[in-house]
Amino acid sequence: MRNRVIATGAATLVMALGLSACGGDGDGGGGDDAKGGKTIKVVAADYGTSAADASKPFWDKVAKDFEAANKGYKVEVQVINWTDIDKTVKTMIASGNVPDILQTGGYADKVADDLLYKVDDVMSPKTSANLSKGFAEAGKVKGTAYGMPWVASTRTFFYNKKAFATAGITKVPTTWAEVADAAKKLKEKKAAEIPYALPLGPEETQGETLMWEMGNGGGYKDDAGKYTINSPQNVETFKWLQDNLVKPGLTYPNPASTDRKTAFADFAAGKVGMMNGHPSVIKMAEEGKVEFGMAKIPGKTAPLESTLGVGDWTMAFQDGKAGKDAVKKFLDFTYTKDNLVKFASMYNFMPVTTDASEAMQADPKNAKLKDFFAALPTAKFYPVNDTSWDVVSAEIKKTGGKAASDDPKTVLDDLQKKAEEAAKAVK
Repeated sequence: MRNRVIATGAATLVMALGLSACGGDGDGGGGDDAKGGKTIKVVAADYGTSAADASKPFWDKVAKDFEAANKGYKVEVQVINWTDIDKTVKTMIASGNVPDILQTGGYADKVADDLLYKVDDVMSPKTSANLSKGFAEAGKVKGTAYGMPWVASTRTFFYNKKAFATAGITKVPTTWAEVADAAKKLKEKKAAEIPYALPLGPEETQGETLMWEMGNGGGYKDDAGKYTINSPQNVETFKWLQDNLVKPGLTYPNPASTDRKTAFADFAAGKVGMMNGHPSVIKMAEEGKVEFGMAKIPGKTAPLESTLGVGDWTMAFQDGKAGKDAVKKFLDFTYTKDNLVKFASMYNFMPVTTDASEAMQADPKNAKLKDFFAALPTAKFYPVNDTSWDVVSAEIKKTGGKAASDDPKTVLDDLQKKAEEAAKAVK
């Protein structure tokens, strides 16, 4: 879930729920099934790390409840893991098998291709008014809203208290040098199998990368909105990671092939000494009976004052077959307080509707999320309302992790070239 035009504050967390579906109910198109009802096709990302916390049961329950409350309607749900969802949806679009509703991590590239409905076309005023204002604004491209927020999270530094005690580490790292020193102690004392978990695999390369770049005054864009992927600060960041964590064997042998879900699972299994993580790690670590602590993410010379914030979106396609009215019914049904609190609670995320957010913060069982909620207003985000970002993000996921093993400048120069080409293509 950014120094570039990486948005600062909740107002820039572009969340998109461009809802779609054309046909029937006076909106042109068609999607009636044999019984005269409508079939709504929903594609969503899987936030789970195992069958025990998979996202599909949530969506299946929403679909079942919606069908019970709206006779004649059917909902087809397909849940896809984060590693594959972007390329799978691209294939769907290319083949004409377009979903009515998509819940995933980005939307602006689809706005550039004129694929999405405007939010006003597919969500009732009452439901859209419940969206947190900053996030609703962030769902706009050139002043028009195409996206609506689904969930948000911020990031923090997690450490294994038992491993730290075994290694004789009494001070939580606040700088890169202290991270390296702690990692060496963890390895020397055999206190953790993986002293520092550095997941730069395709699942979320862009997230781990940005957290480290932010600690060195770098990021994906400058204040003028131009991509700065190969900036001297970013190159220096990866050189430091290579020399101080990767080559000394203080992290995974090949970070570029290690996904976030692996790092989180290893932390929950007591194998990891420290790492950056989002709120879902809390539940995983508690279930694994790992005693952990949380702190600000270490930077080169001081901890980050503004952490990484990430938001995910829902959107609807104009070429979907269910019809605008059917999509609106489903979205209004899905975006209720109970549904959003249930989903956010499953992964310790933060909902971005007013009533759901208030409900979660008022519940004592969410006390451990206090720091995550507090960090959201000043968090920095990906430039998700840039219509070239999804293309650039996909390229970073594919090859960005190699900067931790290959020549950083060569890897980042190649990404910079592709980013500039993508930006030029959407103008």
